[in-house]
Amino acid sequence: MERIEKKLKKEMNADHNMKYPDFEQMWNGIQQDELKMVNEPIELLPRKRKRFVLVAGLAVALMATPVYAALNYDWSTILSYRAGIQSALDQGLGQTIEKSVTKDGFTLTVHTAFIDDNRTFLLYSLKPDASWDGMNVSFDQIGLQDSNGDFIQGNYSHRWNEDLGLFQGYFETDWVADNQKSDIKFLMKNIHSIGGKELPINYNPNDSHTQNFTIQKDGIDNVILQTFEQSDGKVMLQSAVQFTDSEMKNKWVRIKALDDKNQTIKEAETPVFGTPGATGEYFSQQIFTSDSLRAKDTKFQLTYEHTLDIAKDNWNIEMNLSKEQLNKGSFKKVVNIPLENASNGIVIHEMKVTPTQVRLILTHKEKYAHIPYMDYQLDIGGVLLDGGRWDIENEPYKTELRFELTGVDVTSLANQTVALVAKHRVDIKDGDEQPIHLTDISDTPQSKTSTIGEYSITWTYYKKDSNLYVESFSTEPTFGGVSQTYYLDHKERNYGMPMMTRILGDENNKQMDEYKNFKDKDLDIYIWKYTTNYPDAELRIPLTFGK
Repeated sequence: MERIEKKLKKEMNADHNMKYPDFEQMWNGIQQDELKMVNEPIELLPRKRKRFVLVAGLAVALMATPVYAALNYDWSTILSYRAGIQSALDQGLGQTIEKSVTKDGFTLTVHTAFIDDNRTFLLYSLKPDASWDGMNVSFDQIGLQDSNGDFIQGNYSHRWNEDLGLFQGYFETDWVADNQKSDIKFLMKNIHSIGGKELPINYNPNDSHTQNFTIQKDGIDNVILQTFEQSDGKVMLQSAVQFTDSEMKNKWVRIKALDDKNQTIKEAETPVFGTPGATGEYFSQQIFTSDSLRAKDTKFQLTYEHTLDIAKDNWNIEMNLSKEQLNKGSFKKVVNIPLENASNGIVIHEMKVTPTQVRLILTHKEKYAHIPYMDYQLDIGGVLLDGGRWDIENEPYKTELRFELTGVDVTSLANQTVALVAKHRVDIKDGDEQPIHLTDISDTPQSKTSTIGEYSITWTYYKKDSNLYVESFSTEPTFGGVSQTYYLDHKERNYGMPMMTRILGDENNKQMDEYKNFKDKDLDIYIWKYTTNYPDAELRIPLTFGK
């Protein structure tokens, strides 16, 4: 069974450069393995998530001719996480395409292609005509089609450029041509014009009980809201949105709190939106200061995206892609270096270098093995490149560390000293057979302590709306948190549902599990897994020794 973090990565497998919430830092970290959870027993229903980007672009001058304009667009914002492509673009590398197709009020243009032994990458623009009044666009399908008619999926991201009146975007896929040249088609199917909508929600934040609101509109069935007290005068607002139209799961939905002046109340901590639930719901958690959320005349809105119109057609651009531009300096090297002090038989097997990117391929004996470091750098002759972890499609026994190549002459890299620097160690450990005895369970919160290993854990438990909630927390700085708890029914494990989305490796080790329709007064629970957190840990692994 796949871990929940693996499933979430499938959900969020592309850059999210949203203005609100700020997923530039947070959700992009999913690709870099910064957001990790260890709740394998939960079986979630997988679904694809389309990508929506609402940020206004960077202003640049509109040039005279299409080719000249494309070459002089400023792509730096959209390529903020693809520095290797930006570096290649600055060097004049890449294959000029400059082909366009116009249908149903939208002009799609592919400007430049980058294809090497690591990936295929396209820079494109999408220009709507003057009648378009949406906030964003999405597609029923976007990708490549090879000469055999096979569809090739990938990631895409785009931003609206207000001055140019178009979306600047990229499409990226791990697919690469077997030969030096390949006939390929870039396609979009059915362009959705996306708008925003707001509905008032008559939520009372002073009522801690679960409140259910029937929507029955725009594909949304109902919204369930409840609050949970946090430390330091904070409160967590948790929302669960259920849908009548499955397509709405692919759109951003959130709860917005407004003060008495109709100004948005900002969260006290980074919010988490769109965590998929076990039965198709859409969970979000927002932490506010209690005073701001419960102030007089606070109002609430359900804010979401919906389709205004659909241009039903296919936008196809045929290309003959070539690796020639990015061949120089590319090489592969088998290293087979074990990852020190790591379980699961993790080995750095191979290094693949191209002018835009360096990839380290790790192999391991377990499926989707946990790599026990959060942050990665590649030291190339003293130049440090930041990187991140990626799971490989259909390769559960392999993991990649990817580093955008910038500031380094790729033709000299084979003669450079190269080392992997892994930082911030987080280990996942199994729980033990020591039960935590919960007694006199009632609506009144009660606390007790237990230990596991060298760590002391404070447990708080209580009932609310017939459900049992079990919170865990430790003051020990190296304790990363309990991932999940369970109780035994005879010999069968019954796992609690985690109610907080945690970022693996952060300083917050609080967790909360929910047990539905709990009727007993006493319960023995067990720790399934927990983590330990060492932010100052660093491991340096030489990969090659230059001349």
